[in-house]
Amino acid sequence: MVLKIFFPQCCNRADSGLLIGRWITGQDSAIVLAVIHYPFIPGQVKQYIQQMQAQSGVELSVLGSWSLPKDGQDEMENFLKDLSTIFPQERWLQISRQMGKTGFTCEVLCRSQRGAAAPQKVSEKKDGEKHEEEKVIFVHYDQMKVMLSQLHPVENGVPDPKTDPPSELRQVFQTVASSRPLFFLDRYDDGPLKTTHWQSEGREASIIVELLKQASVPLCLLLRWLLALWAWLCNARVFSLFPLRVVGSKMSTCVQLSYRTEHMRTLSSAAPAAGHDQFMRKANILVSFLVDTALGWLLIWWLYRDDHITMLAHTLMPAADHVAKELQELLQWLMGAPAGLKMNRALDQVLGRFFLYHIHLWISYIHLMSPFVEGILWYGGLSASLGLTFALSLFSDMVALLTFHIYCFYVYGARLYCLKIYGLSSLWRLFRGKKWNVLRQRVDSCSYDLDQLFIGTLLFTILLFLLPTTALYYLVFTLLRLGVVLFQGVLHLSVDFINSFPLFAVSLRVCRSYRLAEGVKFRVLCEEPGTALHLLMEINPLPCGSVVQTYRTPTYSCYPKDSWAALVKKLFVGELIYPWRRKTSKTD
Repeated sequence: MVLKIFFPQCCNRADSGLLIGRWITGQDSAIVLAVIHYPFIPGQVKQYIQQMQAQSGVELSVLGSWSLPKDGQDEMENFLKDLSTIFPQERWLQISRQMGKTGFTCEVLCRSQRGAAAPQKVSEKKDGEKHEEEKVIFVHYDQMKVMLSQLHPVENGVPDPKTDPPSELRQVFQTVASSRPLFFLDRYDDGPLKTTHWQSEGREASIIVELLKQASVPLCLLLRWLLALWAWLCNARVFSLFPLRVVGSKMSTCVQLSYRTEHMRTLSSAAPAAGHDQFMRKANILVSFLVDTALGWLLIWWLYRDDHITMLAHTLMPAADHVAKELQELLQWLMGAPAGLKMNRALDQVLGRFFLYHIHLWISYIHLMSPFVEGILWYGGLSASLGLTFALSLFSDMVALLTFHIYCFYVYGARLYCLKIYGLSSLWRLFRGKKWNVLRQRVDSCSYDLDQLFIGTLLFTILLFLLPTTALYYLVFTLLRLGVVLFQGVLHLSVDFINSFPLFAVSLRVCRSYRLAEGVKFRVLCEEPGTALHLLMEINPLPCGSVVQTYRTPTYSCYPKDSWAALVKKLFVGELIYPWRRKTSKTD
């Protein structure tokens, strides 16, 4: 039988006294949390343990005695042994350490039916055989690291306490973390009891942290009032009208604004974090907001430092004009014999002139808006004061407006191509004597007369010979549209990365890796003859990839999550691809 005693490293050189801790239910293990020094009054010790139980919710008890004899304390070990009658326990641990030695000696005393303490080292059987001495293993742990760390499950999901009780190691971490009130008593307190634990030399505190805690209360109240005012403005009837509602749902800037508003509501909540996950979520949101704002002000400093706004305005409009002229040349090339292909001349001329007219309208629109571009960029650059994500979202909306003619060309070509594809597929079913049943959503057999077959053959021939011309225009404008979508996708991914990346968790993993624990490892600390086996428990940090996956902030999906096969199918049949469509549910 092996008895495991989890012993804090800070108590290795503590003065003689009583061991305060807890027996792990269902396990043959004990957790030592603190040592109460001699001299003490037993009644005060019992009262102190009851107070700590009420504050922490942990079933604390006196596990036994700790003896580190010094000069003039020869009878201390016998005195501590007699205390087992005052603090009745099923087991009484009598741990002692000699000066100059690393290992401990442990004697386990059990209470007999009469109430006297008898050592459990050797017991006689009726047939004269003897039991082996109960083996004791000391597991030394860093109390501060274990208290501040969060043990993550190796497999997916946290074990259910009803069906899957927590393991021994998880109970050790939970016990130490829940015993925070026990560590508030230090050497500077004037109480009758003196203890040794990781904060016995003085509680760790920061004046800056305490001042921030005091200042956060009025700041959260002010933020909640501003958010309530903003929510009242957003719920006005003017913004619920059809045009404004549709535009607000399509623009990336409005979506980012609603996303940040939800973040601010989470941060301004007066209720404290309910658990570790909620605390990490709030911390990640706060750090992400601060970094986003800092990057935004850095962008403002660059834009307004050397008149870069004017330079961008003088570069943007000629670039848009150049793109429109390049499209004109592309259409004129398509209206001829592109790559030596023989197109349907009548349809080619109609489509080319149709798109050329739209480009002429777009060039007129660019020339009309050119005097106002610098002012739009100047005031639009101020949106970076809210964060870099707002500037990127506004830039994405501007790209969408400047390339709106490409989107229109893509829609025209896709609709025409899709109409011919579905027409050819329907007429192909006519040749095979089948039709599409709309009510049952399936293909059924059908008999056609001679006139229907004749008209179907004519239409099929016309659509088939016009398909290459339409497909060429559709291919060219789809490639242009995919280029714009790819550029906007990079901007949206950048915004999503800033919003969702758990920077606080990653910083915690780099600076204090023990705070996020994946598990523990043991190594032999001491194995002296005549003493128990001593192991040192070290914390294995959670890998950085698991940190990002676990604490990534849920965000709204920027694009429909279609597979590559579904995307290729849509492109082949001419279905529209909507890059602005956003899901209302959050995804991790």
